Amino acid sequence: MRKAGILVPISSLPSPYGIGTLGAAAREFVDFLVRGGQSCWQILPVGPTSYGDSPYQSFSSFAGNPYFIDLDTLAEWGFLEPGEYQSLDWGNDPGRADYEALYRNRLAVLRLACSRLKRGDLFELRGVLWKADWLEDYALFMALKERYGGAPWLEWPEDLRLRRPAALESARKELAGEIDFWKRVQLLFFSQWWSLKDYANSRGVSIIGDLPIYVSIDSADVWASPEQFQLDKDGRPTEVSGCPPDGFAADGQLWGNPLFDWERMKADGYQWWIRRIAAQFQLYDVLRIDHFRGFDEYYAIPAGDSTARNGRWRPGPGIDFFRAVEAALGPRDIIAEDLGFLTSSVRELLAQTGYPGMKVLEFAFDSRDTGGGYLPHCYTPHCVAYTGTHDNDTILGWMASAPAEDAALAKAYLRLNEQEGYHWGMMRSAWASAADLAVMQFQDLLGLGSEGRMNTPSTLGGNWRWRALPGSFSPELADRLHREMEVYQRLPV
Repeated sequence: MRKAGILVPISSLPSPYGIGTLGAAAREFVDFLVRGGQSCWQILPVGPTSYGDSPYQSFSSFAGNPYFIDLDTLAEWGFLEPGEYQSLDWGNDPGRADYEALYRNRLAVLRLACSRLKRGDLFELRGVLWKADWLEDYALFMALKERYGGAPWLEWPEDLRLRRPAALESARKELAGEIDFWKRVQLLFFSQWWSLKDYANSRGVSIIGDLPIYVSIDSADVWASPEQFQLDKDGRPTEVSGCPPDGFAADGQLWGNPLFDWERMKADGYQWWIRRIAAQFQLYDVLRIDHFRGFDEYYAIPAGDSTARNGRWRPGPGIDFFRAVEAALGPRDIIAEDLGFLTSSVRELLAQTGYPGMKVLEFAFDSRDTGGGYLPHCYTPHCVAYTGTHDNDTILGWMASAPAEDAALAKAYLRLNEQEGYHWGMMRSAWASAADLAVMQFQDLLGLGSEGRMNTPSTLGGNWRWRALPGSFSPELADRLHREMEVYQRLPV
């Protein structure tokens, strides 16, 4: 069935409190999707973000971001008074997430709300969440980070860094109140998340989540399960993640995440990963797995290097991993992020899994294209078409900044013109393609330039901040979108 969707991160929703949340604007966007004839809402990872505010560098693969908890909803539930949060400084630009204001104010407000949670509040959910096998370690991790001024766990005292049982037990007793607070925060997040997901699903909208292949070194994931990673005896990575030099980055990309000990993981049937993916499907209907090629081969860079130039490729787990996941969880709706230079073995792995890959139109006209088959005439139905992703410029931004010959090729191939708007012409071409699913960035529906870009890879500062303004989910825009879905036969059945 031909379907369409829109990519909007939770953080990008309108809200008067510094960042998008799981509240009224999220439901308003679901209503916009329904009116616009869309079947899917794609988001970015929803975990608690760390330094740099990237959703791909989180304190946990399992926990939810406290910033996304909607404060007005907490007031409706009786856990806050409006005056306790409405008068605070949440930033002065509604079009940009203000992470400094959030860091300064959000947790203090959540502490007030959590202090008013009683035993019977949200009882059914509490029973489910309290059984989560990740929650104890995550809550203790966050309580310890608070105790040590936010320092990464590698800088904690040795007994805690290496998780010696006596030190952990002592910390649990001393920090019992803080541990309970962090558990309650997750209770609030998941109660709001599952309510929103139920609302979307009841209206025929599926949620596409996003799973980074790697986890942050400063995370409860690594601290609680160091044996799953390539670490030395002190818990420090021996090699780290990244990408080799190419036409886009002369020094490559140095991500810095710890690498998995795939042989150790294989020995127990990839149980850590199975738990991780199972948890994702408690949140989402469909899962996009980032950096799919890392399961075939992964790029390992010596720890301490300042660039990715000295890395080398090492074998990943291959199809054995995906067979183990399917054996444990059954068939699941998964999208493989297979962008970039792909070897024949990556293509073979994708074919073996049966997952749809991704096609990005902006890549089709890049003179540095490595033959990814991104021109629409190369598409088969079993793929997901995008004009761009969160790592790309908007369509209008790309048209303005791309080399003249690349933009000229796009105009000629797609028959783009200013009267229709380059952005509508490129989106139309994705909708018209054979791809089973076509997903657009909401910034492109709005016709934004580079000011709407979400992330520029390998740069620090200014990323992950774009937000839609109030009124963006207009009936007029939804109706125009619906007409396009009628033309290209992508309306929900």
